[in-house]
Amino acid sequence: MPDSGQAARMRANLSYVSPTITSPWGTYLSQVDRVVPYLGPLARWAETLRRPKRALIVDVPIELDNGEIRHFEGYRVQHNLSRGPGKGGVRYHPAVTLEEVMALSAWMTVKNAAVNLPYGGAKGGIRVDPKTLSLKELERVTRRYTSEIGLIIGPHQDIPAPDVNTNGQIMAWMMDTYSMNTGATATGVVTGKPVELGGSLGRVKATGRGVFVTGREALRRLKLPLEGARIAIQGFGNVGANAAAMFAYHDAKVVAVQDHGGGVVNKGGLDVAALTAHVEQFGTVAGFAGGDVLGLEEFWDVESDVLIPAALEGQITEARAQRLRTKIVLEAANGPTVPAADDILAQRGIVVLPDVICNAGGVIVSYFEWVQDFSSFFWSEDEINLRLDKILTGALSHIWGTAEKHDISLRTGAFTVACSRILQARAERGLYP
Repeated sequence: MPDSGQAARMRANLSYVSPTITSPWGTYLSQVDRVVPYLGPLARWAETLRRPKRALIVDVPIELDNGEIRHFEGYRVQHNLSRGPGKGGVRYHPAVTLEEVMALSAWMTVKNAAVNLPYGGAKGGIRVDPKTLSLKELERVTRRYTSEIGLIIGPHQDIPAPDVNTNGQIMAWMMDTYSMNTGATATGVVTGKPVELGGSLGRVKATGRGVFVTGREALRRLKLPLEGARIAIQGFGNVGANAAAMFAYHDAKVVAVQDHGGGVVNKGGLDVAALTAHVEQFGTVAGFAGGDVLGLEEFWDVESDVLIPAALEGQITEARAQRLRTKIVLEAANGPTVPAADDILAQRGIVVLPDVICNAGGVIVSYFEWVQDFSSFFWSEDEINLRLDKILTGALSHIWGTAEKHDISLRTGAFTVACSRILQARAERGLYP
């Protein structure tokens, strides 16, 4: 493993970002450092993992409804394309940065390889709060952004998908804009589209379903019962809400939920259906009558069997890792645990299922959608869910076995499996010219 001086020098090689040890790109680099000793002869190619292939920064000007001209900053990063076209979501958030998108694209590279999809990793984002825009303004932002990144996306180049604050409607606008610019309907340019435009059944719930599947398998391997298991969830958007619904359906108890507006706790189990209806009406779990108010930091002290961070990156810090009262962490969000917290959780015997396998359900069903678009033959939702379950359980089994073989964490095990595949492809393709 590189010493801290070597790691620092490697980070300094990129002039356009200045990561810290806990920032998204810094977290990713630390994860790469940890996997290098297990790559064997492929370690000579490891620097490939530390450098994104391509990073595009674009200006996104639009005219607001009131006639004002407003400019937004947009990104699309393609981290690695050795195993296939880029694949990764687009997020709309006022705090999006180039470094964050770089890290997310790198985690997509690892995630796609961990579940053996024929994709590389990519990610996109716009620095915008979509809640401040009208529907028409949101459409203008989306269409202009799509036109600006149209140089590097395409069904065989890079396929965007929904992420934070984006959805099927955003994908429909992106698909239509790309199609208008190329002169032919290209349903395969994005995934997560409405079913009427070539979207796949099961895609909306896929990431949450994947979190449940990996959680079910972890509980089974650790000989812990699913029925009655206490679940605490941070983030109650699409992923958190769907994961909660699946755990509740299988008789687990969702005892605490926190989102951007507040938190709610009920040791006897929250009514997930009623909570979901409340969030649809009020936009937050705050004020839900079926539980007690839970403070921002109090969430991390709730006793549970399974903790699901399903919000943004960097949520489980060193301090919070010391306080957690749980047995399993399911990383539904990307990069929610900082490296030092990983070590603390391991020392405390808390099992962490890393994001690159735990939240891979979305990209797996995105892959199914892409395949269905090319063949113009669509599968039933039952077929989708069975195929998703099979891929995830097989991938997790391989990763778990690798971790046990080397006596390493599941995260390093996942990176060992994924990075070996990525670098083997890089080595076999060679360098051009």
